[in-house]
Amino acid sequence: MYSLKVEGTFSSAHNLRGYKGKCEDLHGHNWRVVICVKSKDLDNIGMVLDFKYLKKELNVALEKMDHKYLNKLSYFKKVNPTSENIAKYIFNKLITRIPLLKSVTVWENSTSAATYEE
Repeated sequence: MYSLKVEGTFSSAHNLRGYKGKCEDLHGHNWRVVICVKSKDLDNIGMVLDFKYLKKELNVALEKMDHKYLNKLSYFKKVNPTSENIAKYIFNKLITRIPLLKSVTVWENSTSAATYEE
């Protein structure tokens, strides 16, 4: 099995509804996002997918959240913008463009991350 990973970043603000503590207040993160694709097979030139394609698709998805207040995006008006839900949101945005997508990991800081995979 082969796996590829690419990374992207975005900056945004959010607040967690129903959370009792500092994260209930408006605050921001410089998010780091890692996507992973997996395949048993390589194409005719020996690649799973082109890194350039993966980075482009990831950056398109992240641009919609960059320098935004996440709670105001339509998806997060109904779903709390936790790291877990952000990972799922990005996964759902990418899976139609990257069928080999295995997981999305969202880092909110250097020591805390959430991963979503189906």
